[in-house]
Amino acid sequence: MKPNIILGLLAATLVSCSEDKASNTTEVKTTSPELAAVFVDTIADEASPIHLARTTVQPGDLIVLKGQVMGALEPFVEGRAAFILGDREKLTPCNEMGDGDQCPTPWDACCDTKEDFRVGTATIQVVGDDKRVLKEGLEGVGGLEKLSKILVKGRVAEQSGPGNLVVNATAIQIVE
Repeated sequence: MKPNIILGLLAATLVSCSEDKASNTTEVKTTSPELAAVFVDTIADEASPIHLARTTVQPGDLIVLKGQVMGALEPFVEGRAAFILGDREKLTPCNEMGDGDQCPTPWDACCDTKEDFRVGTATIQVVGDDKRVLKEGLEGVGGLEKLSKILVKGRVAEQSGPGNLVVNATAIQIVE
């Protein structure tokens, strides 16, 4: 199942700005205690930007990343506790580019280069005791939305490699 989620996220990243109006509405979600426990008020450890962390981490390493929910037209995986985290030092939402762009989906990183996208994104997932991604969506949980600025603490997943950084989150802090 994990490879399917990663492939789904990678496929979603190939989508660029869309002419369709996308909804970024806040929805109240009921979540399992297991998922709710991941959301914390403070992560005290020092956070790294994704592009720097990916050069030194190995599967099993404990890391803290800082970033923003962005990097695809749909950065959240439907029905799964997984999303794409974008590195603000490498990616900029289109609505912050300063060129008057009125892109309806500024979180999709369509204004950034493929190389910046490659080094500036990570897949964040919440896994259960069975090491499988929880079967519930994350969008709206604890206030987590597209473009939310967050800190994520977790372990680098075994399926991580040079081309994809996957983190099993143990704590998520929304900072803005």
